[in-house]
Amino acid sequence: MSDLVVRPTLKFIRAAYAVEIVIIAAAFIVRQQMYPDAPAWVPLLPGCLIVWTIVRHIRRLSMKVTITADKLRYEVGLLSKSTRTIQLAKIQDVRVDQSLAQRILGVGTLSIETAGESSRLVVEDIDRPQVIADEIMRRSELAAGTTPHL
Repeated sequence: MSDLVVRPTLKFIRAAYAVEIVIIAAAFIVRQQMYPDAPAWVPLLPGCLIVWTIVRHIRRLSMKVTITADKLRYEVGLLSKSTRTIQLAKIQDVRVDQSLAQRILGVGTLSIETAGESSRLVVEDIDRPQVIADEIMRRSELAAGTTPHL
């Protein structure tokens, strides 16, 4: 069984980059047509929005869930890392939450319950969350030695 790697979706980041490019292009056009005497750097002010998107993109790259045959590894961090490893046999419940917008876009939030005090692991905005949840439960049942439900 091969490892399954899950990261937050790129859909929102791609959309943000596209909107920001349109806003910057519109600012250049407005400057040329209506305010030709304005400094050339003025249309770049909306470009500051790109910094927000770049930060979200880096945050996405710094989070990863790896599901192997017997464990789930949740890693967060770019320069310094925090890793949480959960034995699949100890997973009690996997829940998928989706708002209407998330359902339309095919993304959702995955909550994984285990026994223990810090029992909940939440991974937001992942693609195909129900497919991932079903796969985690299937592998959890296999790791626990029970028959997977189809």
